[in-house]
Amino acid sequence: MILYLLVLAIQVACVVDVIRNGRNQLWIMALVFLPGASTIAYVLIEVLPRIQGNRHVRTVRAQVEAKLDPERDLRAARDALGLADTIANRIRLADALVGLGRHDEAVPLYREALDRTPDADARTEAKLAAALFETGESGAARELLDAITPPSTQSDRDRLTLLRARVLTELGEADAALALYADIVTRMPGEEARCRYAALLLDQGYEPRARAVLEEVESRMQRLDRTQRAADAEMYKWASDKLRALRAAG
Repeated sequence: MILYLLVLAIQVACVVDVIRNGRNQLWIMALVFLPGASTIAYVLIEVLPRIQGNRHVRTVRAQVEAKLDPERDLRAARDALGLADTIANRIRLADALVGLGRHDEAVPLYREALDRTPDADARTEAKLAAALFETGESGAARELLDAITPPSTQSDRDRLTLLRARVLTELGEADAALALYADIVTRMPGEEARCRYAALLLDQGYEPRARAVLEEVESRMQRLDRTQRAADAEMYKWASDKLRALRAAG
């Protein structure tokens, strides 16, 4: 009985999906008169390709796959480098190491790739600067950031500015970092910049300003569905916990 009701619910959901998404109306007849086979066919042909094309679903799926087999990309990158020792494959391996938090191993690969590049590669230089920062070499990261030719697109410039703000924070130049955060939070997608801005404001004792930033994060977070929030669950939890503490303190 339960299985019958489950199949019926799936069948009805498929019919609703046909109508809502403007699919071929012949599916309705198939779903009504051949519920078993047609339901499976509809899910495989119409539903799964659409779900797989959703950016947020792809993000969550990639996160699940990474947890199940965290070194899959690393193995593939090593294999590619073993077959062809190219600049691109060295960068790919470095990126895979960074993804696993092994920044110290990525640094020499980025350096080697840059040494073999005839012209300046701002994107790889930015990756090297980020890896240096993560290994505690904030001074070297700052020197590299100062030497990088500014990217042509605003989004790339903002990502570099976010990294610079983090470097300056680590070097104890909080006021300069706060000025950078205040600029980029108005443009950068996602909430990483806002959360880092709020964290630095709290560290410097600017609780009212931090609360205002975190309330904006909360407002934007409430417009996201569960799948979208899952991609940055830890960050949103940190923001919610900090905001709750600030409200409790009055």
